[in-house]
Amino acid sequence: MRDKFELLLSLKLLEYEITELTLYSKECCDCFELLKNKLDDLCQFIVSEEKVNQWNVWGSHQEIQEYSNRVREASVKALCDIEKYQSICTCKNELDISSYLTKLSKTVKKELEVYQMDSTSKVLFIGSGAFPLSALTIAKEIKAEVLCVDIDLEAVELGQQVAKALGLESFVHFTNKNVKQLSFCSEATHIIIASLVPDKIEVLEDVKDCMQSSAKIIMRYGNGLKSIFNYPLEQDLSAEWVQTRITESTTIYDTLILEKAKSLIS
Repeated sequence: MRDKFELLLSLKLLEYEITELTLYSKECCDCFELLKNKLDDLCQFIVSEEKVNQWNVWGSHQEIQEYSNRVREASVKALCDIEKYQSICTCKNELDISSYLTKLSKTVKKELEVYQMDSTSKVLFIGSGAFPLSALTIAKEIKAEVLCVDIDLEAVELGQQVAKALGLESFVHFTNKNVKQLSFCSEATHIIIASLVPDKIEVLEDVKDCMQSSAKIIMRYGNGLKSIFNYPLEQDLSAEWVQTRITESTTIYDTLILEKAKSLIS
């Protein structure tokens, strides 16, 4: 029982600190660094073996679930604000985005091999955000064409500015249109759905209707304790899709690669 209250208190503190730091950041830009550090703490929290064990016992408890959802909503809002701030700093030459891309390169290169992406790939990235590091790194590493989609118009505009600052505007494009309005969806060889996209099944249904039969869908999600920083994917999709799961205890989100089952290919 002690573990339950220890986990609950940890969640309450995370939600409170992230919410307060998000508010402080609007009044003082220097607080963005504190907020970023707190999200880093959250990332360590969700891969902690001790916390995972506590979650496995108490994660289904109503109060734990309630505060887990509150932490996720607070952290998603905080991350969106941080990405916008980082984009603005990059465009003002106050932040060296190249160092971020360098750090991501090794991880992304491994993902590119698993996803079978190369310079001929066309990538549709849904939920790219204002500071789309994965999309920018894909373009930088393999010169693939990437279309980033986000419902937040400000995020789209900031993403465009960052791509231009990096000299990648000919490879990475941005829009806030619905997926069903995009002709690019039928051309894409790879479709990435970000972990912070809440309505994953609805997006999947939209994509399914317009994608080409050979395309791969790469869905990022977080179940269990990882759901406090990612939207979960709990629905069974096995009847409609050929699935490849990539799950690691040390990563902050998991990945599901979906390919159309033969029964779906007309």
